Amino acid sequence: MFSAAILKRILPRSLFGRALLIIVMPLILLQIVSTYIFFERHWETITRRLAGAVAGEIALVIAEADEFQDLAAADAMLRRMGPHFGIPLAYRGGDILPNVRDESRFGQTERVLKRELENRLRRPVLLDPDHDPRSILVRVQLTDGVLDAVIDRGRLFSSTTYIFIIWMVGTSILLFAIAGAFMRNQVRPIRRLAHAVDRFGKGREVGDFKPAGAAEVRQAAAAFNVMRARIQRMIAQRTEMLAGVSHDIRTPLTRMKLELAMLEGPGVESLKADVAEMEHMLNEYLAFARGEGTESVAETDLGDILTDVVGGARRQGAEIALDLDRNLVVSARPNALKRCLANVVANAIAHGSRVAVHAGRAGDRIEIVVDDDGPGISPEKREEVFRPFFRVEGSRSRETGGAGLGLTIAREVMRGHGGDIVLGDSPFGGLRARLSLPV
Repeated sequence: MFSAAILKRILPRSLFGRALLIIVMPLILLQIVSTYIFFERHWETITRRLAGAVAGEIALVIAEADEFQDLAAADAMLRRMGPHFGIPLAYRGGDILPNVRDESRFGQTERVLKRELENRLRRPVLLDPDHDPRSILVRVQLTDGVLDAVIDRGRLFSSTTYIFIIWMVGTSILLFAIAGAFMRNQVRPIRRLAHAVDRFGKGREVGDFKPAGAAEVRQAAAAFNVMRARIQRMIAQRTEMLAGVSHDIRTPLTRMKLELAMLEGPGVESLKADVAEMEHMLNEYLAFARGEGTESVAETDLGDILTDVVGGARRQGAEIALDLDRNLVVSARPNALKRCLANVVANAIAHGSRVAVHAGRAGDRIEIVVDDDGPGISPEKREEVFRPFFRVEGSRSRETGGAGLGLTIAREVMRGHGGDIVLGDSPFGGLRARLSLPV
């Protein structure tokens, strides 16, 4: 579990990164395997053959030198043969190699050369890799002395090593660039589709969205266009139907209000109250069903809306404090947003005598906090109050509130803008409503 969690944090989160990783990982593994095979087989084989050739030349020189009984003649012969083989040779008569076998400073080349020399010469051999950065000093014990040979490192090194590394790195970079460009073109339509879905989900204009990319991405984009058309058609039909229902119901209500205005008697006031309650409930029902879906999105100053809402509440006698940050501009449907904020503020005023409203930026979002000092709502009922027609106190009396649609409409509007409403405890002892909107 721990390793899986670490792996999830390390792996890229974007589709582009993961797709590129799928392409690059096999390429990296292939390069590792190729490098292992090259250095373990090809490079070692080439080095062994080059070292064997040098060992053979030294063996030939020693064989020729053994035929001379005169040490001076042998030394002269070695000095003449050295330039022909490209190996500076020197003979030190009467010298003996020290009994030293320190190979801690040996590299792969020195180990291979020493092994080949011992196999070919069958004599004690001593190597000094620090003699010169560009050469290796080889000392061979002969019968009457020591033969010194200076081996150029270039004779033991194959340039195919660097060529292989350059080609491997170069082709990897080229393939990585091609794969990155290809994957970027494949991911771009998916990002466009995600952006269009996000805008449509927030109630914003999507524009002329054309399917592009791979066949599966085009299929998803075409399905989105069909879904968008259906939703827009459904909203238009519902709006037209509700407009007709509203007109048909308001007409008899208006006649009833006119008739009651001309009547006098002990029961007229109660009838007027009933008609007013019916009209109030009808307005709330229609507002909830309509959802303000036909209003267009525009750049809206949230501070101006809150100032209007709080000003209206103060004119009705409410005690409410307002604290606003600067530059609270969002893309929203102004009337719907104003209705949402008015519902939340009205709910706080209805249940508390002291209300405070604060709005400011919190990262890439704007937060609006409404606090009151009322009785609050128990935690287990804070989600239920967003259900249509739910009332905490359970009645439908106008004296204790409306029809139970205020918070429902407010959450619907906020979520339609890509935000949300959550309820919590207020520092005043009542309820805190926290509204958030994307910038």
